[in-house]
Amino acid sequence: MQGFVFWLVYPLLWLISILPFWLFYFFSDLIYILVYYIIGYRKKTVEKNLKLAFPEKSESELISIKKKFYHHMCDMFLEMIKTLTISEGELKKHFVFINPKDIETVNNLGKGVLVMCGHYASYEWMISMELYGLKLKGHGIYKRIRNKYFDKLVKDIRGKFKTEMIESHRVVSTIARHQKNGLNGIYGMIADQTPKRANYKFWTDFMGVKVPFFTGSEKLAKDFDMPVYYLEVEKVKRGFYEARLKKITNNPQSEPDFFITTSFRDRLEAQIKAHPEYYLWTHKRFKHRNAPIPENAVVR
Repeated sequence: MQGFVFWLVYPLLWLISILPFWLFYFFSDLIYILVYYIIGYRKKTVEKNLKLAFPEKSESELISIKKKFYHHMCDMFLEMIKTLTISEGELKKHFVFINPKDIETVNNLGKGVLVMCGHYASYEWMISMELYGLKLKGHGIYKRIRNKYFDKLVKDIRGKFKTEMIESHRVVSTIARHQKNGLNGIYGMIADQTPKRANYKFWTDFMGVKVPFFTGSEKLAKDFDMPVYYLEVEKVKRGFYEARLKKITNNPQSEPDFFITTSFRDRLEAQIKAHPEYYLWTHKRFKHRNAPIPENAVVR
């Protein structure tokens, strides 16, 4: 059944991917109408999240952000599909690392590097880093999809330009093996995930709401002594993004606890506040805000 669903859908995805960009984004506009006005995909979740994050904004302002967000979300989903057939030249035009010295810097660190990013702007096209002279082997950390055919498709899309995908439950053993074999890699992690209940160890404000915060990235950096960088992606205009690598620390083991996590949060918050429509508001980031805080948890 999984294979039947996949082969039913895949030809449509491929056809979408080969559309010229002007027609591609016209199709995205049609998808927006379907998703926003007809299906209403997670609309209540988006509305609740926006009210929690921006209590000072009027109803009309929140509605404007919400509509812009759904437009962006549809674009971003289709841009992932576009990666199926996009060329290196096209991708470099649409996702630009504006300071090539950033890549040169991480190349010269002489060790593995952890890159943290959020569900903001285009995290799908960060694979273009491989096209800007990156000498470190690129790895993306992700959660496996239940349908094995779509899981392979996502891995193929995100690995189109030599990036290797690592399932989240295998990341520790994989990095340990790489370091043992003297292989320096760069590891991209979306770090604004909601932690599992067993990991409610650190609580802090995110967009003014006290929530448990994922600290797995910081633990990886400290355990394996990996420099940490923030991937700052800005949407310049529809379909065009600019990216920078911003250093958080080159010496993670010397940093106080939660410095890496809060530095990441601060950078992500600043981007969200500037352009809230580019954050993934369907993501239930605040769902545990009313959960009891464990006695042994750190709260800041």
